[in-house]
Amino acid sequence: MASSVAHRVLIIKLGALGDFVQALGPMAAIRRHHPDARITLLTTKPYADFASSSKLIDDIWLDTRPSWWQLSRLFHFRQRLRQAQFNWAYDLQTSDRSNSYYRLLWPAPFPNWSGIAAGCSHPHRNPDRDLMHTIDRQREQLQMAGIEEIPVPELSWAQSDLSKFGLSPSYALLVPGGAGHRPAKRWPASFYGALAQWLVKHSIQPVLLGTSLESQALDEIRSLCPGALDLRDRTNFLAIPALARDAVCAIGNDTGPMHLISMAGCPTLVLYSHDSDPALCAQRGPAVTILRQNSLADLSLDTVINALKLQVAGLA
Repeated sequence: MASSVAHRVLIIKLGALGDFVQALGPMAAIRRHHPDARITLLTTKPYADFASSSKLIDDIWLDTRPSWWQLSRLFHFRQRLRQAQFNWAYDLQTSDRSNSYYRLLWPAPFPNWSGIAAGCSHPHRNPDRDLMHTIDRQREQLQMAGIEEIPVPELSWAQSDLSKFGLSPSYALLVPGGAGHRPAKRWPASFYGALAQWLVKHSIQPVLLGTSLESQALDEIRSLCPGALDLRDRTNFLAIPALARDAVCAIGNDTGPMHLISMAGCPTLVLYSHDSDPALCAQRGPAVTILRQNSLADLSLDTVINALKLQVAGLA
């Protein structure tokens, strides 16, 4: 069983955004289970400041992703791992890469290791783990390592100054983007534009979230609804949940920011296609509705509006 007397603890969580947000509950459980430990998070650069703000972590190491042929980099990373003398390691990434970091410690000594690396001390033994939702899978993994109570992720600590955005008293968040290599995960921009028009008619300011990589969709929505507030490239992982707390609602594709929004407690409507499975990765939160259509081009505006009406009191 895990012990609260560990002094140095390693958590491995590299990304992506949605997975990282859903790992915040397990991170909080590890922090609570090892209250006196020095906890190090091995992660990637996009999540470093966000993780630091959570106050769950003492030290952050950036994963430089050394390849097997980069022997010098691998050697130095191995030395760093060994010299840290971790008592416990919790691999919340459970990927080939994170498994390889366990093997780097060969021949010994190995810390207590929770994960799926062959030979680790506390493996997650469920053969159906890949069929579980991320949150449920990590909860069971930690329970097998002796951590019984795993809270839901919470983002009350994520704060940001919103006064610079010029928000209306009543606004809704629209997240029309997503991974560029997976266009099937996107509801058509023209539908978002029509939805933005509908929101304006109901005295709700549409607020567009995204980056310049999603400019084509954002520009199309703005052309259809000039009253929409475009915040592309103006938000970060702390600002998004802060925006979500005061929003009337949020509508978006299955993409990372929607996990931040749903966990912040905002009434959230997430649109899924055949390209991702909500049973494995759905956004969680107190007020989340999932709409799924084989092709999002076939998901009608009326269907989305009717779902919003059921979710948000006062919309008609």
